[in-house]
Amino acid sequence: MRGEPEPGFLPRKDYEPLDPKAAADMNALSPEIAEIRQRAAAAQEQLKHVSATATSQDGAVTATVNTAGALQELQFGSRADEMPRAALAAAVLATARRAQAQAAQQLTAIMAPVIGENSDAMKFLEEQIPEPEVPEETPPPAAPQPQFFDAQDDSAAPPARPAAPPAPPSRPARPAADPADDDDYYSGGSFLGRN
Repeated sequence: MRGEPEPGFLPRKDYEPLDPKAAADMNALSPEIAEIRQRAAAAQEQLKHVSATATSQDGAVTATVNTAGALQELQFGSRADEMPRAALAAAVLATARRAQAQAAQQLTAIMAPVIGENSDAMKFLEEQIPEPEVPEETPPPAAPQPQFFDAQDDSAAPPARPAAPPAPPSRPARPAADPADDDDYYSGGSFLGRN
């Protein structure tokens, strides 16, 4: 059957030849397209190796994150052993957030040559990267100093002990047994129920 397409094939359609001016424009853009491809490939390779590391001011915590801001490594310095758990947790979060901010800066620096520093694409990329809230690092509170009391100094008396809890209520008294019942307990025969 001539004129009908074979099953699984689309009918052949004759296309008009490309406009010579459009073909010339495409050829003129070829070097630019090749350059963009090279920059994109280089950026893609750089993005594979992006990581950022931040250390807390006191050196207790060092955090490393990847391009996406995911925690890759966490190290504790000797100062971490002395910190209360809540302060250590806050230091971990603050340090990781600073590392995430550094990774985001690296990402935009790598992508700027590819998509243009002030382009709409760069603005879109920056909108997609959430800017982490980087808290200012405050030094941990000083450890409480031990207090010593001098026998001569009455103004620095130790704190009073808390009041003792009230005594629990007493149990009610058990009713007294009838003495007549005690004497007749075995009078009816065997205690095993035999008569």
